Amino acid sequence: MSMPDPARPTDSPGLQRRLLLQAGSGLLLLPWLHGAQAAATDGWPADARVPGGVARLSLGPAAERPQAFAGDIPLLVLGDAIEWTALVGIPLSAPTGAAEIRLHTASGPRSIPYTVRDKKYSEQRLKVAPKTVDLSAADNARYERERDHQQTVMATFSTPLPAQMQLPVPVPGRRSSSFGLRRVFNGQSRNPHSGMDIAAATGTPVKAPVDGKIIDVGDYFFNGHTIWMDHGGGFLTMYCHLSATQVTVGQSVRAGEVIGKVGATGRVTGPHLHWGVMLNRSMVDPALFLTA
Repeated sequence: MSMPDPARPTDSPGLQRRLLLQAGSGLLLLPWLHGAQAAATDGWPADARVPGGVARLSLGPAAERPQAFAGDIPLLVLGDAIEWTALVGIPLSAPTGAAEIRLHTASGPRSIPYTVRDKKYSEQRLKVAPKTVDLSAADNARYERERDHQQTVMATFSTPLPAQMQLPVPVPGRRSSSFGLRRVFNGQSRNPHSGMDIAAATGTPVKAPVDGKIIDVGDYFFNGHTIWMDHGGGFLTMYCHLSATQVTVGQSVRAGEVIGKVGATGRVTGPHLHWGVMLNRSMVDPALFLTA
C-alpha cells in the first residue's frame, strides 16, 4: 500500500475537514450544510442546524484542543491541530435564528456564531382515557424524583472522547415513531418525541452500537427499564422500555455486545425500543448518526 506524499497538504485529514467546513466562503456546496437528514461519512454525525439537530462548527487551527461551551455546558470538540470542530447538539426547544457558542483559547475567549433554521416535525392528535394523560399525585412525585436523577446522568462529560460517532441501529425493526413527533392528547400538547422508536418483538436482543460505559440502569415510570451509555465528551445513548437489562453500572461495553432485550415496560402500548442520542445534554435526532 502506498503512503501519502507528505509534500501534499491536501492529504491531511485535518485540512480535508477544514475544506469541508469552509462552505461559508462560498467555495463549496455540500448537502449536509443545508440540513440533509443523511448521516455523514467521516465518522461524525451529519450537520443539520435545526432544533433537534447537530451543528458542526469549525474552530480553526490550534496547538491544543480548544474548550467550547453552549452557555455553561461543555461541548464535544474533535479534530487535530490543523482543524478543530465543535459538535453541538441543538435542543428541540431551541428558537430559530442567530445562536452562538463560546470558545476558550490561549489567546482569549471568542464567540462562534451560527444560525438555527426552522424544521417542521410531524404532529399526531389522539383521544385517550384521561387517566393515561393526567398523573396521580404519587405518580407525579415518582416522575419528579426520577427526572432529577436522570438530569444528573445526562450531565456526564467524560474522557476519552469518542473515536466513532456513526451508529448502526441497536436492534433491527420498523421505525414506528420518528424523532421530533409532537403528540397532542385530548387537546393537551406534550413534549416532542425525543428519540427513535423501533418496533420489534419482546425479547429481541438490543446491541451496543459503539463502545461505551454503562452509567445508569433503572426502571422508570415513563421509560420503563432503561440503560444509559456514555461514549465520552457528552455523547450519550439511551435505550428504553426494555424487558430485560444485561449490564451493570460501571461496566465497559464493546460495540455489538447485547445490553438488553426489547420490551414494553413503562408507559407504552406495545413492545419497541425507544433509542435516544444525546449531545451536550440535548436529545438530538438519531437518524443523523446512522451508518449508511
